[in-house]
Amino acid sequence: MSTTPAGGVTPPVASTREFWALMGYAVALGVFGAAAALLFLGIIGRGAQWYSDSDSGWFGGHWWWLAVTVGAGVVVGLLHRLMHLPEQTPGFVADLDHESVDTRLVPGIAVVSAVSLMGGASLGPEKALGAIGGGAGGWLATRRQLNTDDSQVNTLSGFAGAYSGLFSSPVIIVMMILEVARPGGQQFTKALAGSIVSASVSFGVYFAVAGAFFVDAYQVPTYDFASWQLLVAVGLGLFAALAVTILVASIQLMTNLFGRMRLPGIVKAALGGLLFGLVGVTLPLTMFNGSDQLKTVLHEAGTLGAGLLAVLVIAKMFTFAVSLGSGFVGGPVFPALFIGGTAGVLVHQLIPGVPLGLAVTCLLAAVPGSLVSAPFAMVLAAAFLTQIGALQTAPILISVVTAYLAMQGVKYLLAKRKPAVADTGP
Repeated sequence: MSTTPAGGVTPPVASTREFWALMGYAVALGVFGAAAALLFLGIIGRGAQWYSDSDSGWFGGHWWWLAVTVGAGVVVGLLHRLMHLPEQTPGFVADLDHESVDTRLVPGIAVVSAVSLMGGASLGPEKALGAIGGGAGGWLATRRQLNTDDSQVNTLSGFAGAYSGLFSSPVIIVMMILEVARPGGQQFTKALAGSIVSASVSFGVYFAVAGAFFVDAYQVPTYDFASWQLLVAVGLGLFAALAVTILVASIQLMTNLFGRMRLPGIVKAALGGLLFGLVGVTLPLTMFNGSDQLKTVLHEAGTLGAGLLAVLVIAKMFTFAVSLGSGFVGGPVFPALFIGGTAGVLVHQLIPGVPLGLAVTCLLAAVPGSLVSAPFAMVLAAAFLTQIGALQTAPILISVVTAYLAMQGVKYLLAKRKPAVADTGP
């Protein structure tokens, strides 16, 4: 039934009963998302303590790690079968883009992701948390018989509630959700308000229990801003686009390779665990989501050689692609932050005239920003993560936008090429 009055003028969004019902749901989803994040992150944090006894250099790991990573692969494969989870699950970007989560997959995603992250896979927690929060929003919308638009808004509020505590910033989360989901019309107003309410409530609950997790996580040297750095930022953005192109190609390659293997899912996952475990024994900094490992890279930036840094970037791309391709479940944001931050240290090592703070902050934002198509959210994330100055955010913005536009250009060229290839085929 239409809520338009007899005069034919549509009332403001905030003047409808449905809007305030969504705000009430957002409060509940914020509380639920904070509790889910605290529980999930607490579990994987305790389960990953086996990694602590390691060295950051070559062959700094232990061979017994292979038993853990392969064992995790076996468990992941078994859980896929027992919980009827497909070998490849939609990524969190796809869920945000569709503004919906398949609630039937949520329990399997949460459990398999927890095992994946505790087992050392090069993946982040955002896929599981997004599925839990977004799934809760979708479930609640179904129970309350909301229409399609309001159901999508409720799902986005669920995402905001699950992510706000993890990233320690409602601002970053709201911006990322709006950039990736791109709601339009009146739905934008509802999604903006619902995400702000849910993210703020979640952050308040999470901070009261665990404190800030992500803000000021990465310490970089301060530097004086100069106008020439804007031009350098363009180059850094193009470098980030190249890195993301290689990363995406690696993911597609590994996904296709494992998909063509005529092996049971358990064997594929065990093989994936063996591969990223071997790399982890050789280069321990490639293990897990990369958050703590990037702190080590920045702390030891003066002692890590350019050769080791370059290998770390490539190896992290490989382990990330293998983890996804072999059936482990997780998100891309944290591994992309490691790749970008480490690449920034590498740039400074190769070109000392580029300040370390400039190179790290630009690539820290540009790699994940162009990978998940959330450039402005990643500018905010880099600024909050490093506590860089206000003027120093200008090069970050230039580098992220450059990388984002370059990646969109690559997608455009590939889209144009497909029909041409089809026309020349048999």
